[in-house]
Amino acid sequence: MPLTTDMMPDAFREWLRDRPVEEVECIVADLAGIARGKAMPWKKFAKGGATFLPASIFYQTITGDWADVEGMGLEQWTESDMVLRPDLSTATAAPWASDVTVQVVHDVETRAGEPIGFAPRNVLKRVMALYEAEGWKPVMAPELEFYLTKPNVDPDYPIEPPVGRTGREGIGRQAYSMSAVDEYGSIIEDIYDFAEAQGFEIDTIIQEGGAGQIEINFEHGDPLALADQIFFFKRSIREAALRHNCFATFMAKPMEGQPGSAMHIHQSVVDAKTGDNIFSRPDGTASPLFDGFLGGQQAHLASVICMLAPYVNSYRRFVADDAAPVNLEWASDNRTVGLRIPLSEPEARRVENRVAGMDCNSYLGLAASLACGYLGMKHAIKPRPPISGIGYNLPHALPRDLRSALEALEADEAVIEVLGRDFCQVFKSIKKQEIDEFLQVISPWEREHLLLNV
Repeated sequence: MPLTTDMMPDAFREWLRDRPVEEVECIVADLAGIARGKAMPWKKFAKGGATFLPASIFYQTITGDWADVEGMGLEQWTESDMVLRPDLSTATAAPWASDVTVQVVHDVETRAGEPIGFAPRNVLKRVMALYEAEGWKPVMAPELEFYLTKPNVDPDYPIEPPVGRTGREGIGRQAYSMSAVDEYGSIIEDIYDFAEAQGFEIDTIIQEGGAGQIEINFEHGDPLALADQIFFFKRSIREAALRHNCFATFMAKPMEGQPGSAMHIHQSVVDAKTGDNIFSRPDGTASPLFDGFLGGQQAHLASVICMLAPYVNSYRRFVADDAAPVNLEWASDNRTVGLRIPLSEPEARRVENRVAGMDCNSYLGLAASLACGYLGMKHAIKPRPPISGIGYNLPHALPRDLRSALEALEADEAVIEVLGRDFCQVFKSIKKQEIDEFLQVISPWEREHLLLNV
């Protein structure tokens, strides 16, 4: 069927005005959340013909190497094609491009029309379908933290904060400082401009605690739409930074002595028919489903930490007293715990997952967190009592490294069933390959302390 711009969102058509579209980027998110796909002239895309990509894009590690997936056999290496189906509701501008360009997220299917189970967007759709079957509709609001840095062209050198408009390097411990945000005002202005062109609703932008660390909060909404926005927005932020000779990094812990970058996830669930928050009773008190969701987070989040903290670097963030949780305790209005209950009216009662890192794939991060809450509600899992005081002082209860996190996933059959066995098998194989690759690298610490001392 021929495709027209009339089928695309209002925000894109408003940005387009009367200009003709010149190029279309047909993209999907791989396991790392990197955009993979094809660019083509609008005339070719508009014909509505089939587009294909090899399934092997999901078998690559972050270094570009290939992982052997247990159980796949020769099928993995035949480079068989997947069918790409455009989701025109995702169409949005690429405002940094020299040509008039539209980006469109595609779903991936087999030739028989079945969803590819290990595609991250399909994993999130799978989890959301479980909620829909219960008459529930999850609502989320992500908070994105990232660093602006000086360009780093030699990975042997440490990351450094950027130079702001005053000509000085950014400094840390300036959380919520308006002056610190103003240091990078030109980059922030481009981020706002790109967001407006793409139709994204930014709630707030603030300076975080790290040197050159920024936080952007989104309005609450549908998890799939928000995951798409984060997927697009990471690229937008990088492009805005590059315009000003800066890098933007979403690495969980890019600099020594500075806090890591999280993707805090605010989560609630409403009745699909009435729109009422099912976490609250009519009298305003917390409901059993709220307890179940919270209990499920406590019972299963450790099993999906490998998706919320998916790289060897991710675990450098989980250090007590360094603005990141070290356990899955909960409390009201307490930012030192893994699960915070923000102050709110009953209709806005929600659970904030503070464990996820900004290096996670947005589709997988939201899917994994929702999967835990779903299991808790379905099985009426009771949460532990809330803590009082500082959560950092309690024992470290999260996996300490990626290999331990993968072992936790392998032991949790309930989570594997919800997320999909094919996906979990592919994900584990890739992460184990990345661990092996990392172990072949000799770090500066080893050269400094072991070379002449052991």
